[in-house]
Amino acid sequence: MTAQPTPPTGTELARPGHRSVEALHSMIYFSPDADEAFTALGLDTRPMRYFAGRAAPMGAVGAGIVAATFYNFNPRIIAEVIPRAWSIAAPATVVETRFRAADASLRRLLGPEALGSDELAEAAALARRATDACRPEARPLFAGHADLDWPEAPHLVLWHAASLLREHRGDGHLMVLQEAGLTGAQALVLQITSGEGLSRKFAQLSRGWSDQEWQQAQDELRQRGLLDDAGEITAAGREFREDVEHRTDALAAAPWAHLGAENAQRLAGHGKQLSRLIAKAGAFPGQAFAGGGRANEG
Repeated sequence: MTAQPTPPTGTELARPGHRSVEALHSMIYFSPDADEAFTALGLDTRPMRYFAGRAAPMGAVGAGIVAATFYNFNPRIIAEVIPRAWSIAAPATVVETRFRAADASLRRLLGPEALGSDELAEAAALARRATDACRPEARPLFAGHADLDWPEAPHLVLWHAASLLREHRGDGHLMVLQEAGLTGAQALVLQITSGEGLSRKFAQLSRGWSDQEWQQAQDELRQRGLLDDAGEITAAGREFREDVEHRTDALAAAPWAHLGAENAQRLAGHGKQLSRLIAKAGAFPGQAFAGGGRANEG
């Protein structure tokens, strides 16, 4: 009798699952609908819109809490806009506005055919079911989002579930970075040096790190053997990063194990299809997109 293949574990399903649905959440950060709606509230700079939009589910928290949960951003640039943003728009208003912007964006990007498809409805149901296994302990950004009411429309159920899965994984990732002894700046430098994600220029500018601070993080990573003298990632650095990602997968395994391999793979299939659709419709202007994602560094 031929041996049957062993079904993948929750840990093995976590990374491809994350990559398949992450774009369905992160499109909000590139959305002209969100920019317009937040600007109308008075959140008139991109950093304010980003920090307030993502942190609002936690309530009117201070800059220190946002810096702790966003991790790889320089606390200095967060303090420039938080908590001032809450004097302009209350967190509950920001949350409501963000959902309306997500609604407008997904309707525009998906189009009526995909919006009313069985695939989207199944993806929404599966993604919501996956979040049932997410626990809030030690995951403040996830917990804030998990306290929000569920929307009714399937495309918004999917968006909210993708947001929950992303923040659940992200909070776990920060636990791993702490255990690995990486500061936010070091984690960002190591990620960018590995060739994943953003360019150094954009990452450094958007995260608020000066050339001197970037160089200091490089020097610290070099002392640990994770970068070489030229500032390139070493073999040990790549092994270190993969270990960080694997441990992040383990902490993110619960929702995917809860679905089981067959349903997790169905959700991943639908997620990839829908992610490609919104990318083709212009969800990520100027950004390369190959139907995947990456672990959240902060």
